[in-house]
Amino acid sequence: MTPLQARKVPQSIRQRLEQQGIHPLLARLYAARGIQTKDEVDYSFKSLLPPARLAHADEAARLLADAIEARARILIVADYDCDGATACAVGIHAIKAMSGNAGTQIDYLTPNRFIHGYGLTPEIVALAAERKPDLIVTVDNGIASLAGVAAANELGISTLITDHHLPGDALPDADCIVNPNLPECDFPSKCLAGVGVLFYVMLALRAELRDRGWFHAERPEPNLASLLDLVALGTVADVVQLDGNNRILVNQGIKRLRAGQMTVGIRALFQAAGVAPSKAGSLDLGFRIGPRLNAAGRLSDMSLGIECLLTGDPARALNIAQQLDALNRERKTIEAGMQKQALDAIDTISTSGEAAIALFDPAWHKGVVGLLAARIKDRHHRPVFAFARDDGESADGQIRGSGRAIPGLHLRDALDLISKRAPGLLLHFGGHASAAGASIRESDFSRFQEIFIQVASELLSPADLTRVIETDGPLESGYFSPNIVHLLENEVWGQGFPPPLFEDEFSVESQRLLKEKHLKLRLRKGDARIDAIRFNFDAAAGEKPGKSIRAAYRLEINEYNGVQTPQLIIEHMET
Repeated sequence: MTPLQARKVPQSIRQRLEQQGIHPLLARLYAARGIQTKDEVDYSFKSLLPPARLAHADEAARLLADAIEARARILIVADYDCDGATACAVGIHAIKAMSGNAGTQIDYLTPNRFIHGYGLTPEIVALAAERKPDLIVTVDNGIASLAGVAAANELGISTLITDHHLPGDALPDADCIVNPNLPECDFPSKCLAGVGVLFYVMLALRAELRDRGWFHAERPEPNLASLLDLVALGTVADVVQLDGNNRILVNQGIKRLRAGQMTVGIRALFQAAGVAPSKAGSLDLGFRIGPRLNAAGRLSDMSLGIECLLTGDPARALNIAQQLDALNRERKTIEAGMQKQALDAIDTISTSGEAAIALFDPAWHKGVVGLLAARIKDRHHRPVFAFARDDGESADGQIRGSGRAIPGLHLRDALDLISKRAPGLLLHFGGHASAAGASIRESDFSRFQEIFIQVASELLSPADLTRVIETDGPLESGYFSPNIVHLLENEVWGQGFPPPLFEDEFSVESQRLLKEKHLKLRLRKGDARIDAIRFNFDAAAGEKPGKSIRAAYRLEINEYNGVQTPQLIIEHMET
């Protein structure tokens, strides 16, 4: 049975937050998440860390400003996920707006994950060279592209690397690198997504052009805040930690969405998802909009997603968004089949004594292995690597894996340790603490599996391997109201700043199945009665409620015939 554990709430800090004017419930939630003062939840744009603090952002701005003044050809090389796509769109929208009618040529190129692999490879540089760029700008990639940058240098093409992935022992010989995780960078927010890094570079570029007297009546200075819907989407979808600075970016983006101020493509994606932007929240970005954009990179070509974000034609944007929606449905089908195969395989072998899981199937779709790893990680509470065959132009018997970690294991550091213990085993690797990727030879899978499990067992303690559901404790029944739901929905929740999850004991007054898989409940706590739902209810798992239950739940609004009532979304239930 998975234990529930209430987060500790420092009462002195909770009281301080209340005295500073924070709602008592929010004060309790904030204190449990490490917030010390009201200033830390001031999400106004003036509280954003200044671009000058991001190492080399000023150099990047000068490089780009020189290119704009020289009417140079700038080519953005993007990544094939939502973060890379939104970063590419931010760059193109911003540079076009700032260059005005100066004649600067700005275009983009997106690697096809099924052909070119990841990052600024020599093959991508050769493809880029056909467009004769003067400057290549990478977004959400490039920090490990030593060979690609060397190839660009040989061709006389300047390179600007903007990335947020952890750097290796050596850096590419680029004209400029902007990455908050560079050793010499003291930028306080190390968790910027790729789109966040590029947005900061665009802020620095605008300041540089302003200092040069570039803007005037016929070429006005653009309001870059108009791109914050893209920044918010890419930040949430990339599951980076929502530290204070990232929460400002996401909060400002969501405010614009709710006010109807968004790019044409984002509006179309909301329409295809059946979500009203006026009620948008971080969960909508992460679980409804982001996956539809990501589907292009997973199953097709992310250029389709980027075109959706760039077009100013609402009809074209909606047409592309509907194509992305169809790709997302296809992705779900493929993922479900792969997940069943993987779970069936796991059920045939005991994983209780292993600290990690590594899986490979020649039939798996390499665009979906990351999602598969995440699902298995959630189910078994183990770090997971899932591999599929790499059928790219230079694959040469390679398989490519995507990994997801549990708290306590820094996945990129674990791969670095594997590379040192088994030189030559990892052909390529990179990533973050919670997610990473690696390429190996198919013949080396068993060896990787053995060393990955060994390294994980050394880095993880028995406590790390025990799943615990953290909650915010009980919720006073007086807070079962639409006003409280709206209060919580107006906050920014996500990775590293988890959405509220409460726990309580309830009497069960009634229960029934909806569509043969969702359990609808009528619960009572004291004198308060409230509806609840347990999605994808599994009676065989021993969850069938008796007269009472203990539940971990989220608060949500149920709207029917224009009437809003609160309901509980049950995440965990004990009878």
